[in-house]
Amino acid sequence: MDIESIKKERKSWLKWKNIAPLRELLSILPDINVSKIELEDVVKIEGEVTKQQREYISEVSLALRPWRKGPFDIFGTFIDSEWKSNIKYNLLKKHFHLKGKSVADIGCNNGYYMFRMLKEKPKEIVGFDPSPLFKTQFDFINRYVKSDIVYELLGVEHLPFYHKKFDVIFCLGVLYHRSDPIVMLKWLKQGLKRDGEVYLDTFYIEGEEPIALCPAKTYSKISNVHFVPTVAALKNWCEKAGFDSFEVLAKKPTTFEEQRKTKWILGESLEDFLDKDNPNLTVEGYPAPKRVYVRLKVGSS
Repeated sequence: MDIESIKKERKSWLKWKNIAPLRELLSILPDINVSKIELEDVVKIEGEVTKQQREYISEVSLALRPWRKGPFDIFGTFIDSEWKSNIKYNLLKKHFHLKGKSVADIGCNNGYYMFRMLKEKPKEIVGFDPSPLFKTQFDFINRYVKSDIVYELLGVEHLPFYHKKFDVIFCLGVLYHRSDPIVMLKWLKQGLKRDGEVYLDTFYIEGEEPIALCPAKTYSKISNVHFVPTVAALKNWCEKAGFDSFEVLAKKPTTFEEQRKTKWILGESLEDFLDKDNPNLTVEGYPAPKRVYVRLKVGSS
């Protein structure tokens, strides 16, 4: 697989008719003297801005909707994203150590998690996501953060062919979108250095048997959810993919605190995906979304 050719082709995606006007907005962002950057629950950028500059930042922020991950505060414009991604990040943070390590975030969206990771002082961070909109959101934020994060318009399928391997790979909310989860898990393993580890989260269903729900057309109104396994089935998938260690870090339902409709998405959210009479079920009648967070490791042999 010629990754460089793929990267070159996908760079042209930034010229798509729905993306090019957004890139133009970014090209004339004002130069602002950043006085403070907070990489906490809210990724916050502060500086002295004029009223006109603040209004333009707000205009650009709104033009870049939908904002799925966040929240961000850009010179006083609070981007109240659909997901309060700080909840997931803080759940995982107590389990990982990134200092001096090569880190990849697969399905990195607009880079919220990667910006948070900067505080951990990794050697490098590389994000993989084929969405030109999310790349544009990332470029907007990074215009002022000025990090060395590398954002690739690539997917998990490109990871085994990438020019470097990683000590730590995050792959959050991706597995259920793949029609062959074991193959995807093998790709993650192939992207690791020896003694590397993967932090993974995915939907799961309750049950002791190693089985999986196979939704019909949609699951929670998501059209490309292929399999929702029990934890036992997920463990078997990971073992078949060649991982030596499978550790459950947490299990939790998706709540209205974590995912909800805001003006920053202009569409439906969790309250629209669940049965209005029984929030324990999706609108399709399946068990409501729950997520399991696991750490996978491979040995040095």
